[in-house]
Amino acid sequence: MSKQLDFLAIGDIVTDAFIRLHEANVNCNIDHDNCTISMPFGEKIPYESVTILKSVGNSPNAAVAASRLGLNSGLVTNIGDDINGDECLAELKKNKVSVKYVTVHRGVPTNYHYVLWYEDDRTILVKHEEYEYSLPRIGSPKWIYLSSMAENSLPYHLELEKYLKKHPEIKLAFQPGTFQMRFGFEKLRGLYEHTEVLFCNVGEAKKILKIDGKDHVEIKDLLQRIHNLGPKIVCITDGPRGAYAFDGAVAWFMPPYPDPKPPYERTGAGDAFSSTFTVALALGKTLSEALMWGPINSMSVVQYVGAQKGLLTRDALEKFLKNAPGNYRPRKI
Repeated sequence: MSKQLDFLAIGDIVTDAFIRLHEANVNCNIDHDNCTISMPFGEKIPYESVTILKSVGNSPNAAVAASRLGLNSGLVTNIGDDINGDECLAELKKNKVSVKYVTVHRGVPTNYHYVLWYEDDRTILVKHEEYEYSLPRIGSPKWIYLSSMAENSLPYHLELEKYLKKHPEIKLAFQPGTFQMRFGFEKLRGLYEHTEVLFCNVGEAKKILKIDGKDHVEIKDLLQRIHNLGPKIVCITDGPRGAYAFDGAVAWFMPPYPDPKPPYERTGAGDAFSSTFTVALALGKTLSEALMWGPINSMSVVQYVGAQKGLLTRDALEKFLKNAPGNYRPRKI
């Protein structure tokens, strides 16, 4: 019998092509929210470079983070029978992520996204191929980490919901992706109610709750209202401003870990926080301890291109934690 997985991520896998721009304009409101990027239309625009990264996406990033931190990690995903799929598989194996539950589809391409990288942030052009999703025989992993999938995946989510009802011992971490938020709470009610910890950023929290993105809502209200949907723990990140968590009794604020130098590229910072927080819980850490783990991996990831190169081992993470400044600790709000 194969060893039980500590951490099984479920979600789409993708190849990212990072196109570094040097001619663009970014316009934001006074709070630096709702930013837009613009470039001349109908012209040839020079770019600096292209960096191709295989085997990325919310769930693959989480699976790699868990593996680097010492958990027995695997991934449930779908790829095409093409060179990009082959290279994604090779990258997962290189990172010691089990590929037992990867399904190869004939005649369908592997997901391929384009990332417009400008200064230290990015805009991603996404296209999720519509695979015939089917839940493999996954046994009883200790944790499932669920994130982004394609628009046709709703029946797959309902299949997973039924499976979790039959296996209440499995803990679920849920980081809703674009289409999962569009499905709405009512269609995914069972998953929300089974969720041990839910992750999103401030803007995504408003989308989940169907609040206009321009409306100001206090963070404690967002935490409480998402907690009311069923998750035992709610984590809401706020970019470089920090993160918040609520377990139904106490709300916490966690500042970011100090960057050793200005961020190079921010892709994957949220995935790093969410997956590292989940790994900490899987290792028996408290909520406040998990809050101190998450930002360290986020800090490391933004020093590199892409979501995985900067992911830390447990020894490296604990060294940063040991050397953290005195004010790097969660506080109740």
